[in-house]
Amino acid sequence: MGLEPNTDEIIRLASRWVPDTGGRPPLKIVTDTSDFFDVQYNDILLLDKKPFLIRQNAREGRFGVDDEVKHWVKRAIDLANGEAKIVKLVFYEKFFARVGGIEFECFRSPRKEARILRLVSGHKNFMHGYGVEDEKGNMVRVLDYIYGKPLSRYIEDLSVDHQSYFYELFPDILDRFIRCIEAIRFLHNHEEKHGDIRRDHILVDRSGGEYRWIDFDYNYRHRENIYGYDLFGLGNILIFLVGKGDVLLHDLKRSNEAVLYRLTEEDMNIVFHHRVANLKKIFPYLPDALNRILLHFSKGAKWFYEETGQLLEDLCAYRNESRRPAAAAPLCGIS
Repeated sequence: MGLEPNTDEIIRLASRWVPDTGGRPPLKIVTDTSDFFDVQYNDILLLDKKPFLIRQNAREGRFGVDDEVKHWVKRAIDLANGEAKIVKLVFYEKFFARVGGIEFECFRSPRKEARILRLVSGHKNFMHGYGVEDEKGNMVRVLDYIYGKPLSRYIEDLSVDHQSYFYELFPDILDRFIRCIEAIRFLHNHEEKHGDIRRDHILVDRSGGEYRWIDFDYNYRHRENIYGYDLFGLGNILIFLVGKGDVLLHDLKRSNEAVLYRLTEEDMNIVFHHRVANLKKIFPYLPDALNRILLHFSKGAKWFYEETGQLLEDLCAYRNESRRPAAAAPLCGIS
């Protein structure tokens, strides 16, 4: 905004969205976000002299469950230019996750997310924004709004049968997801990790169709493999994309009981034991080369991917082999 805004100027800028009705109490200007519950609708959040008009809390829907209100994540308007923003306030939590026999301690780190935002500035496969401290030193992140739906919902909204999906739509979806994996490799090459890789943490950008990673504030303590938790997340998304959704045991019991006799415990997902990873037993037309990649994320896996480069190498080899003979240059490769 140039010069430091004064209260009158802030109120003037906010009046476009908060008209003066005469009886309304004065706008509250917030400079300390330590209690994120205290940052409410129509408050003005002042960060490094830039005012943001707070609107509603953000919501997040997961796996068909009703949207969860995230009170520390606010939709906002940048009063300097009228742009929609997402403002993430500081919220700490910690939990333990177990994959196979490996336990990961996971926790939120706002400063880690701010660090990654600097690293991925301008990268088309990530959300963009910046971190800024409030007057009490809380690391607030101001994010550009991405217009688009989560990849999970995008896939679930496709109204075609699986075979048509696999041959007609999946190749392009896989190509875009490969670029997402390359983006995660970019993080790993800089000794960073996403920390919370899920299919609803990829947004399909309406403006260009690119898949863009969001939410980098989770971190985890690792032991043998610094990138193991990220890799299992990538595998879960890949299985979801190949299957056009999750293939669940209880669904098979209701709709395709015969296939249950072909499944063993080793065919199940190593993270979510009620999901099928060996999808060729469900969809026999899947190529062996693709299914072998999925089996790295099954309970019967003899070894796991240790680096994103290994997963990319196998996916790119499959993709280049499966393309039409008329295609010239390889789709992707390992640099």
